[in-house]
Amino acid sequence: MIHSRVHVSDLREHVGRTVSVCGWVNTLRLQRKMQFVVVRDSTGMVQVTHKRDEGPLEAQLEALTSESAVRITGRVVDAAQVKLGGLEIVPEAVEVLNPAATPLPIDDHTGLEQRLDWRFLDVRRRPATQLMFAVQTTLEQGMREYAYTQGATEMHTPKLMGTASESGAEVFKLGYFGRSAYLAQSPQFFKQMAIAAGVDKVFEIGPVFRAEPSFTSRHATEFTGVDVELAWIDGVEDVMAFEEQMLAHAIAKVADAHGETIAEHYGVEVAVPTTPFPRITMTEAHEILRKGGWDPAGVKEDLDPEGERGISTHIKEATGHEFVFITHYPVGIRPFYHMRPADDPSVTLSFDLLWKGLEVTTGAQREHRYDVLLKQSAEKGMSAEPMQDYLNAFRYGCPPHGGLGMGLGRVLMVMLGLDSIREATFLFRGPNRLSP
Repeated sequence: MIHSRVHVSDLREHVGRTVSVCGWVNTLRLQRKMQFVVVRDSTGMVQVTHKRDEGPLEAQLEALTSESAVRITGRVVDAAQVKLGGLEIVPEAVEVLNPAATPLPIDDHTGLEQRLDWRFLDVRRRPATQLMFAVQTTLEQGMREYAYTQGATEMHTPKLMGTASESGAEVFKLGYFGRSAYLAQSPQFFKQMAIAAGVDKVFEIGPVFRAEPSFTSRHATEFTGVDVELAWIDGVEDVMAFEEQMLAHAIAKVADAHGETIAEHYGVEVAVPTTPFPRITMTEAHEILRKGGWDPAGVKEDLDPEGERGISTHIKEATGHEFVFITHYPVGIRPFYHMRPADDPSVTLSFDLLWKGLEVTTGAQREHRYDVLLKQSAEKGMSAEPMQDYLNAFRYGCPPHGGLGMGLGRVLMVMLGLDSIREATFLFRGPNRLSP
C-alpha cells in the first residue's frame, strides 16, 4: 500500500496514522538497543525511532548515510520527550531513493568559500539559507505588487549590446558572430527607450553584469537588479517617493510572512520603515561627517564605505530611521545622462539610497533634451557616434523621466544581517568564481 507524502510540518495532523515522509538523513544515532534517525525535508525535521529486532529494517537503518535521500513510511506517534515537535515516526518501511557518498565534502564548520563550492549541499543543510530564498521571493513579489498597482509595465530588456553602455568601463566583452558584443551593465538605456516608446512606467527585475575586479563583501560580477523608470515626472522627488513606497510595501510583506522565522534564524527584526525616508544633500553629508572627524584619503566628492556608515549612524541617531537618501551628487561622479539643476550645474538631480550604511540604490532624473545630452556627453569626453541609437530616443519628443536601479542581493544582505553578498546569492559570481 502506497501512502501519500506528508510534509514534516503537517505531521501533527496525522498522529496515529501511517504516512510517508520524504527527505534527507540529517543525523544518525545508532545505539545498542535503539536506532534514531532524524529526517529533514524543506519544512522541518522529524525523528524516526526503531527498536533493534535483528529484522530487515534494522539492517536498512544501519546502512544509511548522512544526506541520503529517503522515503520513510511509518506510524506518527505522540512522544513528548522528543525535542523535535514532540512527535516521532515508528518505521514500517525504509526506501533509499539515492544514497549519499561519504564523507560529505562540507560540514557545519566549513568556511564560506568551500561551502560555495558545494552550494547545493550548503543550501540544503542550512534552513536559514532556504529561508533567505523564501524571503527573496516575498520581497520581489511585494515590489512587483507595488509596481503593478502604480500601473507599471514589466519589461525584459536585452542583456547583449552592440556597444559598451555608459562609459565603456566595467563591461564584459564577448565574441558575437565575428564581431564584439558586450553584456549589459544596466538596463538603463533600454528603460529610457521604453519611456520614449510611450510606456509611462517601466519596471524590470533581471541580471546585471559588471566587470569590476572588486573583492569586497558587497560586489558581484553578475547580480539581480531591480530597475524602475517613470515618465512625466515633476522632478527627482517623484522617483524617491516611488522607491520608498515600494520598499515599505515589500518589507511589510516580508515582515508579515517571515518576521518570526527571520528573528529565529538570523536574530534580526524586520522593521517596516515609515515614509518619507530622510533626505540629505551630499554637501550636508560631507559637513556632518567632517565635524565627526571623517577625513577620507582619496574621496573628495563621493562617500567611501566608512562615510556611508557614518552618515547612516548619524541619521539613525537624529531621526530613528534606518534609510537615508543622499541627494545632489557632484557632476564629476555621475554619468552624463543625469540631469543638472538650472540654478546649480555643478551637481546632479540624483540620489543614492543607504540602508544601515550600505548603498542599495542609485537613481536620478534623466536628461531628456537631445542637445543637452550631446553637450554633457562631450564634456565627459565621450563620442556621440557609438551612442547614436540611444541618443535618437531623445530627438522625437521624449518626456521628462527618471528612475532607479536597486541591487536585490544588497537589500537581502542588509535585511537579514548577512556579512557578504556571497551569502545573499544562490550561485555567486565574482572575479575568482565562475563555478559551480
